[in-house]
Amino acid sequence: MPEPERRQKPRAKIARPIRVRPSEARDDHFDDVTASVNASRSGVFFHSRQDKYYKGMRVFVTYPYASPGDPMNMEYVGEVVRVEPLGDGKFGVAVHFVMSVNYGSAVPQPKPTPF
Repeated sequence: MPEPERRQKPRAKIARPIRVRPSEARDDHFDDVTASVNASRSGVFFHSRQDKYYKGMRVFVTYPYASPGDPMNMEYVGEVVRVEPLGDGKFGVAVHFVMSVNYGSAVPQPKPTPF
């Protein structure tokens, strides 16, 4: 029997470029540029070959990501809420947006919804 839907916000299946990097100095630095699988206003799910993600990890997420320095880039502070092995060296990573950072201002995001 399928698990009941726990999401409170609808999720759009959309493949858009995304850039993810750790926000804390204690984590090994990496710069992961990949594509989203689906997204909502409060988070994003993507596939990655990086094996350094863990639940609770704080990350900077640029979504959608155009190119370095592009004024249309929107950056979020996020928290990894799920990491699942997909096989073939890939992982599914769900990130909840905690705060958006744009043009020097910070905007808190709603409480996390289960992925």
